[in-house]
Amino acid sequence: MFNRIHHVAVICSDYERSKDFYVNKLGFEIRGEYYREDRQSYKLDLALKGEYQIELFSFPSPPARPSRPEARGLRHLAFEVGDLAAVIAQLNEKGIATEPVRIDEFTGRAFTFFADPDELPIELYEK
Repeated sequence: MFNRIHHVAVICSDYERSKDFYVNKLGFEIRGEYYREDRQSYKLDLALKGEYQIELFSFPSPPARPSRPEARGLRHLAFEVGDLAAVIAQLNEKGIATEPVRIDEFTGRAFTFFADPDELPIELYEK
C-alpha cells in the first residue's frame, strides 16, 4: 500500500531564521520556495541528498508546541548519520548544542538530540 514517507511538514515561527537553520546549518537543499498571499505563508521545499524531505511553513502567529517531546502528535524528526561524533562536532562548530549521547537499549546504537529554532526535537541516529 505505502512506498515510503514522502515528507515531513514543519511550521516555524520565524521563517528566515528557520530557513537559515535548515539550509545553511544543516545543509538541506532548496527545491522550491513559494509565498502564498492568501495565507500570508511561505512554503519551502527542502531536500537531503536530492530526496525531498521537509516542507517548512510559516504562518502568522502559530501556537506554541504544548510540551517537549511528549505532546500528542509528532514527537521528533530523526536523521540517520554514519559518524555520530563527527556530525555532533560539525553542529557544535555552528553553535548548535546537542544533548549527551545515549545508547538505544534495543539496538545498541548511539543517538542524540538537538533542537531547531522553534525547539522541535531533532534526533541523530548512528547507522
